[in-house]
Amino acid sequence: MASLSNDKAGWRAAKQSKQTRSFDEEMKFIRRIKGEPCTWTIDRGFVPNMKVPVRFYVNQKLESLVFNELKEQCTGTRGTFLPAVKQMANVAGLPGIVGASIGLPDCHAGYGFAIGNVAAFDMDDPQAIVSPGGVGFDINCGVRLLRTNLMEKDLLPVKEELTQSLFNHIPVGVGSKGVIPTTSDDLVAALEQGMDWSLREGYAWAEDKEHCEEYGRMLTADPSCVSNRAKKRGLPQLGTLGAGNHYVEIQVVEEIYDAFAAQKMGIHSTGQVCCMIHSGSRGLGHQVATDALVQMEAAMARDNIVTNDRQLACARIHSTEGQNYLKAMSAAANYAWVNRSAMTFLARSTFAKAFNSTPDDLDMNLICRYLYIFVGLL
Repeated sequence: MASLSNDKAGWRAAKQSKQTRSFDEEMKFIRRIKGEPCTWTIDRGFVPNMKVPVRFYVNQKLESLVFNELKEQCTGTRGTFLPAVKQMANVAGLPGIVGASIGLPDCHAGYGFAIGNVAAFDMDDPQAIVSPGGVGFDINCGVRLLRTNLMEKDLLPVKEELTQSLFNHIPVGVGSKGVIPTTSDDLVAALEQGMDWSLREGYAWAEDKEHCEEYGRMLTADPSCVSNRAKKRGLPQLGTLGAGNHYVEIQVVEEIYDAFAAQKMGIHSTGQVCCMIHSGSRGLGHQVATDALVQMEAAMARDNIVTNDRQLACARIHSTEGQNYLKAMSAAANYAWVNRSAMTFLARSTFAKAFNSTPDDLDMNLICRYLYIFVGLL
């Protein structure tokens, strides 16, 4: 009962302070786990209504970035953006969360959830929720790496030509339109089938699926749960990069940390050329999240769901709103895999033309994105 009493006292203190606590006072709730130099925990009471603690993992260099966010908020120099530690703690207050709110080593402030913030919810708990803030607006944003059998010396004579050709073939920027011919029926099929559609249409290799999560297809997708506005935004954007931190990069292996794993992925030596693609579900995914947030705000009022942050708008997992979002989210995830597959097709074609060869002869296979190698931008 003592710990519960302390929790309630912490909640009251947090509510009364309304973020007026000093940095030193905030740090009383945050401590390093003994014997684990990169593991930190945030105790319940740091923000109101925490149901589980927070656990996050940062090394010495990264911890200064995480705590500087908090320090800026305490000194009033951060504006209205919550620091990652506050966002992770707010997630710890969501209904149905289990274990802890987890912060991975890249954790920093995001929308609702911190970037790098992970949480699990009990599907059997009728109170458990799903929140678009935990998935993000760019649903299934991710990276993929294509290996080649080229070496850096092979690339240097055509580097500028190849770079310009990639720009010409893969549209970039806000509102960019793709070169992949797509009808409304094609889009619905892509939303439902994911990379199976790409394979059928000739934009992917069969083995590509083996190196994608869920084999490039969420079986729970339902295109009928995706709004017409979202489909309209997504129709012209297949095979486009977008803006922000998205990229297509020609990269060179600089160091190999695990030779066995690298060999399994076809990475044989330093100097080997790779191509990395980073993009997501474009305007379609953004619209799916936007539509869901509007519906979930109404569901929260109906079901008396309270969160610490409006950006954590959510709905019960088994509610109509929760289920419709999960089906639409799965469709947007399929779109993202199709989008990256289309850009993979365009990248392979570009390399083949530049080297007067074929993608197969250049060994442009998709390999697992969780790599034990360090690749540097050329």
